[in-house]
Amino acid sequence: MNARILIVEDEQTIADYLVRGLREEGYTVERAADGEQGWACLQQPWDAVLLDWSLPGSDGLALLRRFRRTDQTTPVLFLTARDAVSDRVRGLDCGADDYLCKPFAFEELLARLRVLARRQDRTPRTVLSYQDVRLDLVAQRAERAEQRLELTAKEQALLTFFLQHPEEVLPRSRIYEHVWDASYDGLSNTLEVHVMELRRRLEALGPRLIHTLRNRGYYFGADPR
Repeated sequence: MNARILIVEDEQTIADYLVRGLREEGYTVERAADGEQGWACLQQPWDAVLLDWSLPGSDGLALLRRFRRTDQTTPVLFLTARDAVSDRVRGLDCGADDYLCKPFAFEELLARLRVLARRQDRTPRTVLSYQDVRLDLVAQRAERAEQRLELTAKEQALLTFFLQHPEEVLPRSRIYEHVWDASYDGLSNTLEVHVMELRRRLEALGPRLIHTLRNRGYYFGADPR
């Protein structure tokens, strides 16, 4: 399955129960214990987020509002003891995709995650993001740290491919075939030139994200070493 799930939950017993159960089901799971840890973890790509409302520091509702300003597509499921209709409406209006009240049956949680996954598969992603890099495919606007990146069409296509495959080792041949729609002959330096220019534009606004791996290709993400 290998779907990546982030759990933002401060109650240790509940968090341990969820982490253990979801890992047994084949999910890759990480847990954050408060709002600030949650925000730091949300800079990575996730297939779904399980979010508690009542958190130390920034509560779940504030965290969700902040997250939705940069990511409109990652499914978020509220897990909370707040069962009033007004609370459910607030959660959904702020960007949650689903709402499950505590206590809940683990089987129901799994079913809701499957529904979110199916919904995600049917919905084309129009905004790609990783950490503070954001690309709106509809508006054709790329940003880093909320500042616009002026990219050529090929640089934007290259960034799109990197954002679609974060934290993966991407061989040069695979990148070339997808971005240039041609076979890589191993002689042209076209790819290296465009990567160098895209890297320069990104690093003007933050730390390095495009890493060259000798004899392997490129890696988009935090330093893989």
